[in-house]
Parts: sequence; C-alpha cells; structure tokens
Amino acid sequence: MTTKKYYSWQDVETAVTAIAVQMYKDEWRPDYIVGITRGGLPIATILSHLIGVPMHTLDVRLRDEANMGPESNLWMAEDAFGYVSNELDQPAPDCRWDISKRKNILIVDDINDTGATFNWIKEDWQGGCLSAEQYAWDAVWTNNVRFAAMTENASSEFDDVRYLWDSVNKAEKDQWLVFPWESDRLHPGD
Repeated sequence: MTTKKYYSWQDVETAVTAIAVQMYKDEWRPDYIVGITRGGLPIATILSHLIGVPMHTLDVRLRDEANMGPESNLWMAEDAFGYVSNELDQPAPDCRWDISKRKNILIVDDINDTGATFNWIKEDWQGGCLSAEQYAWDAVWTNNVRFAAMTENASSEFDDVRYLWDSVNKAEKDQWLVFPWESDRLHPGD
C-alpha cells in the first residue's frame, strides 16, 4: 500500500538552507543554478535568492506531457565543459575547451526518484562533439556540475546527488511524496 508523505513550505525552506550550508562546507559555489521544471523550480528559486546567484530553467519532462519531450540546452553543457568557440563565434571543428572557462553549475530538483531525469541530463550534455572527451567529462561531473535534491530516493539509479536534505527508500516502503506546490495537497484524503 502506498502511503503519502507531505512536505510543508517550512520543510522546503529548511531543505534549501541545508543545501546552502552543505555547499558552504564544501567551499563550492555555483556560477548559476539550474532548476528542473516543475518540482525543482521552487527550490532553485529560493536557493538562488539565498546565495545570490542567477537561476536558469531546464524542462526535462520524461513522464508528464511526453509528447513535448525533454529540452536540450547544450549551452549549459558548453559552460560546464569550458567550450571555446573560434573567432567568428562558431563552433570550433575540434571542439576546443579551456578548463579555466568552466562554470560551476548546480542542477536542482525536488526529488531524485528513479534517477531518470539526472541521468538524461548527463547523457544529453555529453552528447555531440564534446562526447569524445569522456575523461574530461568525468572531472566536470565531479568538480563543476553538481546535483541537489530536496529528497533522495536511496534506491535511485542515480547516485551522484551531492546535496540533499531528506532521504527515503521506495524499494523498502512505497511512498508518494507530496510537495507544497502540488495539487494533491487540495485532496489530502485521496
């Protein structure tokens, strides 16, 4: 039987503060935050204001409105990788990169549930001409691009969430997590 776990806005604020403190302890600061549509946007917005860095969005719908599909914003991947264009601002044929140009990017979602969203981003960003540089991408994922989630599902296939606040294990206990921005809160008896 599926049970529901409800989060409050106070939980969201506590989670954002915890994530900010974890980054502070790591001495790591993003150049910008990427909020995943839909659930990651409230958390990313609050975190962006709290630490004073810009926020962008990325629409990765793998389940809802599947006919639209995920959005590929490879300029973010180029920022993370330190991509350098030629003098005409056209892609360089050899896909040059410069470590000193790499930006720190924090990707935020409400939950790392199955891992599909974060895995899709990693695969998408490594695509194209930059995919040949796998050894460099390994460093990017460790150093420049980090992942945060308010809640981590311990049984997720994605295990690179660096910053989190709460943890559940859906393999052990079937839970549906209800965040304060979800319409399910209007019908808590369902």
